[in-house]
Parts: sequence; C-alpha cells; structure tokens
Amino acid sequence: MHPASHAPHSVEELLERARILAGYSLGELADMAGLHTPADLRRHKGWSGQLLETWLGAQAGSKPEQDFPELGVELKTLPIDSSGKPLETTYVCYAPLTGIAGLSWEQSNVKNKLSCVCWVPIEASRDIPPAQRRVANAFLWRPDKQQEQALRQDWEEIMEMIALGQVECITARHGEVMQLRPKAADGSALTQAVGKDGGWIQTRPRGFYLKKHFTQALLQQAFADI
Repeated sequence: MHPASHAPHSVEELLERARILAGYSLGELADMAGLHTPADLRRHKGWSGQLLETWLGAQAGSKPEQDFPELGVELKTLPIDSSGKPLETTYVCYAPLTGIAGLSWEQSNVKNKLSCVCWVPIEASRDIPPAQRRVANAFLWRPDKQQEQALRQDWEEIMEMIALGQVECITARHGEVMQLRPKAADGSALTQAVGKDGGWIQTRPRGFYLKKHFTQALLQQAFADI
C-alpha cells in the first residue's frame, strides 16, 4: 500500500481511500510513506492531518480553499477517546478581522469549508503514543438545514461583534455550535482588527472552531446504523 500519487477524481474515490486507512496506526502509515512520526504532537499540531493528506492526495494545503477543491470537499481529522467521543474542538478556518463590511454567510470561508467534509476519526487519548494511534472509519458529511442554520447563526453573531469592534470581548462561550478563539503559535503574533472606538487595534489572530458537542452529534449521526 502506498500514499496517493494524485488527487482523487471523485468523492467516492476519496471516501474509498479514506476507508482503506481504517485500522492502521499513524506510525504504520508514516513508515509506509517514508515519514518520521513525532513522539509528541504538542509541537506538531497538524501532523496527523498532513499525514492523511499525503495518503489521500490532498493538494490545497493551508490555502483558503477546500483540501480537495475540484471535489468541493474539506478533510478534517477528529481526535476521539476510547468511547468514541471528540477530545477537542475542531479548527475550521481563520476569522477575517478586517475588510468584512458586506461579507455574508454565503460568501464566508466557514460555509465554504463546511459545505462537505470528509471526517477521519483518530483514536487520540493522551496515554496512546502518536505512533500507536489508530485511524477509524471515515465518513462524509454535508450539513442539513438545521445544522447549517446553527452554524450560520453563530457565524453572523460573532462577525457582527467583530464588525462592532468587540473582538476582544468574544470568549469561547459565545456561539451554540461554533466558537471563536485565538489562533496563533504564540501570543506575539498580532494582526489588525477594529477596536471599540472604531480605530485600528493590534490583536491575536482568531479562528473558528466547532464545539465538541456538535462534532459528537455528527459521529452519532454517522454511525447510528452500525
């Protein structure tokens, strides 16, 4: 078995590739791809996602488009515990803090990224070394009307606060299914945003994250029939 040499030609091919990986450990997949497995992922946050991108033939990297732009599909790993519950929130994309006048949900990168997602759960309890963490069954998800409405509502409320200069007031508790949090390697990375008085301020970059109860519901929905 070898990593993909080209991007998948269809959603079905992508899902087939992802499902073939089920049961393999990250260490096994890294070895077969000729890659090194880090002993600790705290300094290599995106490593498991990049490993899967190698195997599945993703081309986009960290660009604002989906991981498989020709298919309109985003790839998301989902770290789970031994009982199949998500261990952490799921990063979606950076939040725009400037130039947002007139930006609508329909044009947003959040809607673009979440319009169709190939989820790959990975057992990732902290007591399991990265090399021994196993890939679980992948599944494809497109938001239904209720899920999209919940995402849209959170996005619109958060973006309105950003536009009104309240970015520093937004906490992880804002949002029912999605939250806004600082997204940077360290606190020294700063970007421009609108301040309370309408002038520019320097603040940490922010990212949108799906809350754990939302992704848990997606898991339950995907595997309800198994």
